[in-house]
Amino acid sequence: MTDGAALLAGGPDSLGALDIDCGACGATVRVEPSLRTATCPYCDSPQVVERPATRDRPPPTFVVGFALDRTRAEKELRSWLGHRWFLPGRVRRATVDHTRGVYLPAWLYGAVARARFTAEIGEDYQETETYTTTDAQGKTVTQTRTVTRTEWSHLQGAFDGYVLDVVVTASRGIPNHELQAVEPFDLRRILRYSPALISGWIAEEPTLDREACEALARREGQEDVARRIGAFLPGDHQRNARFNVDLTEEVSDLVLLPLWVFALRHDPEEAPLRLLVNGQTGKVAGKVPRSALKILGAVTTALALLSALALVISQC
Repeated sequence: MTDGAALLAGGPDSLGALDIDCGACGATVRVEPSLRTATCPYCDSPQVVERPATRDRPPPTFVVGFALDRTRAEKELRSWLGHRWFLPGRVRRATVDHTRGVYLPAWLYGAVARARFTAEIGEDYQETETYTTTDAQGKTVTQTRTVTRTEWSHLQGAFDGYVLDVVVTASRGIPNHELQAVEPFDLRRILRYSPALISGWIAEEPTLDREACEALARREGQEDVARRIGAFLPGDHQRNARFNVDLTEEVSDLVLLPLWVFALRHDPEEAPLRLLVNGQTGKVAGKVPRSALKILGAVTTALALLSALALVISQC
């Protein structure tokens, strides 16, 4: 398996490896089952294989191209690490074990949305109320104050619209929460798939069940519709909002998304950290450890400042 495939750790595949003839030198090139591309070991020519299509593995429809080269991607990564306040020093100084530019397979989902919703809407209003209190001399006095109250009413309605550009991973190697962490991609720059666009890059095949991916995209679409309705509900407050969202005329297309995958070696005794950089926008994401000493130092400093502030206030 190539280094890039190892970084993705896609798991077992029902299809076997393919042996193809290099178009440049004629040598036999093996393409791993989880990949769509390979490099000839004899002449270094990039190869793209067009596997037989299945429902779970159709040919890609679209590609979002790389806009960042390796140098720019590593610069964005270093900048991101530099802004992690509680990052251990060993991670900040870590060396890059592997760097791979990968075209990640994902499903691009869209649908027509029709929703019914109910909610309680709260409208604030002010009233002046009278109350009694005790003054400094111990006498009971009557005073007034303005209070805010809320009047609640029931609201129901309907919503018709579209769910557009929902993207979910089709790879076992990159879970959806990791992909979401480096989104969004600028889909206005999407291109119709051509083998020439991915030649020379690692391009993974889909390794997740299509129905499961579409179910995930459907849930994300329904949640998005609920958020959009909630954002436009009237009133000062809302509560007990309920949404019934139906999605019809669903479409899903396989799209290849550009990711830089970094393996960061921070400790010889531990596995490298995997960090992702959006190959189009430069957005960085990944799970990194935190320094317990730095966190303790920050908490200690904050407590010392609060104690000093309390002392100053008590002496005023």
